[in-house]
Amino acid sequence: MMIPRSLTNIVLTKLRASDKGIVIYGARQVGKTTLVNDVVQHSGLKTLTVNADQSKYLDIFSGRDLNKISNLVAGYELLFIDEAQRIPEIGINLKIILDNLKPLKVIVTGSSSLDLASKVSEPLTGRIWTYKLYPISFFELKKLKNVFELDDNLEERLLYGSYPDIFSINGHINKIEYLQILSDSYLYKDLLELGGLKNSAKIRDLLKLLAFQIGNEVSLTELGSSLGMGKDTVSRYIDYLEKTFIVFRLKGFSRNLRKEVTKMDKIYFHDLGVRNILIDNLKPLKDRSDVGQLWENLLISERMKYLSYTQNYGSMYFWRVYTGAELDLVEEKDGMLNGYELKFGKKSVKAPKGWRITYPKAKFTFINKENYLKFITGK
Repeated sequence: MMIPRSLTNIVLTKLRASDKGIVIYGARQVGKTTLVNDVVQHSGLKTLTVNADQSKYLDIFSGRDLNKISNLVAGYELLFIDEAQRIPEIGINLKIILDNLKPLKVIVTGSSSLDLASKVSEPLTGRIWTYKLYPISFFELKKLKNVFELDDNLEERLLYGSYPDIFSINGHINKIEYLQILSDSYLYKDLLELGGLKNSAKIRDLLKLLAFQIGNEVSLTELGSSLGMGKDTVSRYIDYLEKTFIVFRLKGFSRNLRKEVTKMDKIYFHDLGVRNILIDNLKPLKDRSDVGQLWENLLISERMKYLSYTQNYGSMYFWRVYTGAELDLVEEKDGMLNGYELKFGKKSVKAPKGWRITYPKAKFTFINKENYLKFITGK
């Protein structure tokens, strides 16, 4: 099933209206190459596609030799470099291209920001647009499915996640097999190769611990103790997991009030299929004890996708005070605060008293199965 990606039109618009380069980040198998190929087809530009895994391109795009690069791209209107993090000196070479080979357009993808972000951030300041491509979002699915169909497929998304290939795979066993291969073969590749991490068993053990702690504040000290690792090492590993788009963090929101908890983060998974296969639990929702955790992770990750694809930028946090009152999600934009409580059941809840008193101008919304689609798709 071909699912239209929200970034397609965004990237096409930038490609046509700007001479800046475009960098697209996203996990392996999330559909970056398919997205750019779709952009290329709609752009009508004569395109040179470079796979950074091919050695014949490595010397040219890492050599700072304008003549060699010019000879390679001569006659083309668009240069597409796939998995660019593999090319040494890619940042400075992209700068050379963008500064000297106009009006050549450039699109670059990377499955890891471990190397690529550091390589392009400084030399390409002011020269690129950057975007993130996530697993398929409800915001994208709504273009193909109505409300009934989205609701009917909700359990599938909670169990198997939303990597593009999962939508064309039939049968529970086949989906488990795909997620196992995805987890074993792809997700750790950049982490091990580019992050210089050699102990894949420790990474998997860390991910399992994080998978069980969705919705809870994570203690790096406790994780280190369980894994036989130092606190700083755990922090570094989690940073790598973020930069390879496996997990993301929410920090505690605070206006520097002593009663507000901010020392520990909450950690969520970009894809629940990955999370569930890590803990070997693909049971149906009726047989699970972690439905609330799945629901919270789904809504927060889907909200992140929705805000990103609608270019509605702001900051996301959780909120908790030492007395125990908390909110699952807080959004801050233009000085305005919106608090959200996320529950799978239908029972409604009110904003915590501490939230109302401390932030009287802030909004509060209760999200459950009755209104979640508006929260993550806008409709």
